[in-house]
Amino acid sequence: MSLGTLFSSVQQHGRTLLQGVGRTIAALLVTLSLVGVIRADEASSHPNVVLIMTDDQGWGDIASHGNRWISTPNMDRIASEGARFERFYVSPVCAPTRASLMTGRYSLRTGVHGVTGGAENMRPNEVTLAEIFQSAGYATGCFGKWHNGRHYPMHPNGQGFDEFVGFCAGHWNNYFDARLEHNGDWFESDGYITDVITDHALSFIDENQSKPFFTYLPYNAPHTPWQVPDSYWEKYDDPELDPAARCAYAMCESIDDNIGRILKKLDDLALSEQTVVLFLTDNGPNSNRYNGGMRGRKGSVHEGGVRVPLFVRWPGHIEAGTVVEPITMHIDLLPTLVDLCGVPMPETHPLDGRSLAPLLMDAPGVDWPDRILLTFRTRGGQPEFLRGAARDQRYRAVLENAKQGWQLYDMQADPGQKQNIASDHPDIVASLRSEFEGAVAAIQPEQLTPLPIPVGHGRRVEIPGHEALFHPAEGEGISYYGEHGYANDWIDNWTDIQAWPYWRIDVHQAGRYEVTLQYAATPDAVGTKLRVEAGDHSVTGTITEPHAGPFLPVYNRFGTKEAPFRVWKPLTLGTIKLPAGQTQLRIRAVEKPGDEVAEIKEVHLTPVK
Repeated sequence: MSLGTLFSSVQQHGRTLLQGVGRTIAALLVTLSLVGVIRADEASSHPNVVLIMTDDQGWGDIASHGNRWISTPNMDRIASEGARFERFYVSPVCAPTRASLMTGRYSLRTGVHGVTGGAENMRPNEVTLAEIFQSAGYATGCFGKWHNGRHYPMHPNGQGFDEFVGFCAGHWNNYFDARLEHNGDWFESDGYITDVITDHALSFIDENQSKPFFTYLPYNAPHTPWQVPDSYWEKYDDPELDPAARCAYAMCESIDDNIGRILKKLDDLALSEQTVVLFLTDNGPNSNRYNGGMRGRKGSVHEGGVRVPLFVRWPGHIEAGTVVEPITMHIDLLPTLVDLCGVPMPETHPLDGRSLAPLLMDAPGVDWPDRILLTFRTRGGQPEFLRGAARDQRYRAVLENAKQGWQLYDMQADPGQKQNIASDHPDIVASLRSEFEGAVAAIQPEQLTPLPIPVGHGRRVEIPGHEALFHPAEGEGISYYGEHGYANDWIDNWTDIQAWPYWRIDVHQAGRYEVTLQYAATPDAVGTKLRVEAGDHSVTGTITEPHAGPFLPVYNRFGTKEAPFRVWKPLTLGTIKLPAGQTQLRIRAVEKPGDEVAEIKEVHLTPVK
């Protein structure tokens, strides 16, 4: 009943003013109480979600997991006030974990089979957790490291997120006053990156407190580079810790403090009981440090590379201190959150995960069927380099390489995986191996081929040098600056005009595009003529100014392998006509007066209206 109806009713019955006011007040109080009940019901059936995931933090980087060095009171608080999963698994490296988390599917089925060079890109037709929440009326925000595609529609804004602040690459090279992205536009941040990301997440929660929200916080720490504020670094000055462990613990405590800010915000807004908070990490630890005696670290298909924490808190719904024993995995979180939040499940590709709601809401004593969980690790999308594992509640079967064959470990009797018992239990190996090989056989070859870069969705496309392929081959007159061409790298050592970089692109909107190169060049490279080609179309320009491309300062606690950030100079060549469809985009050196052509960071394609 609305207030207008209440007052209309009073007038129709001709009551005295005093009676009318009295009855109106009484009815108003009833109505307000009903509104409160309705809102409470809505909050219960459609709660908010805060999904926190850290990068390269291992199972052992948690105080309540027996680590005597680290302090993580807020991570531990989520566990003690909700549920702790004893055997929760992810992928051995980060981009595959993120794809599975967002889709409820094994990453190979989504097109994600690596971490760089386009292998991290998730097919845009996958249905993501963010798209499900967005279609259900939730405000959706992603704050941190995406790592499932930088080009729209693989970009977070094309995958269901209204708001995105952070970066899309596999890692970032500067954590202080970092250059970050907000919905496709770059800005210079102020402060340590973990604090900055949290600031934006808190603003998002503030702005959307009156409606359901899905806040995804994929923090990029403690992934390298080893950068952390002084106060945290000094706290972990312990002779028992090597520099990597020291910095990792310092970075984890910084994250923990920021998680505390998130929890406090929910308390201050009286939203804690209306919000499901989840905490997990994306793979095992990125250095050799305490990990509960497990075998393996980040990148490994053994237990220590893929077993991570999962804590889930929802006060009033998930009993504090719940411990979940059955094996579970990242593929389970999409169906779980759909269940917990009561949102419609749209038609999706077949899911590999199952809802964990019964384990959270009905534990203990829930009837939970046995299952086998799979781990995949590829290199370059080549099947001959496929590694993996199959895990049931007791055993882990592991394939590290084809020559060595399958190993088997009893994870209850031998949690450190010291005794390979494959020869004693060939039937168990055969069963687990069959499950793994059946899943691999279902993968189509094109699913292990990097997607072409999409062009023509109305946005400028920034094509990075580290995603380039080389003719005739890397190291033959052209290469990357770094050893492997990881994220943020660039094209360097270009000495041969018969060599060139190229990219596979897919033009969705035919038309003319302005071409701009981000470059650095020595004085003797002035006069170099460059031609950008796509099919039968091209545009040519000349380097008229040298540019040293100064390196930006970094604040590493010790050595790192990441390519540094530099200042690049734009060179606009003109416009090029791009027909619709797939083609190669090439940069050819037409004339080279010096020893080298130039260093190329990016190619920008801007649609011309």
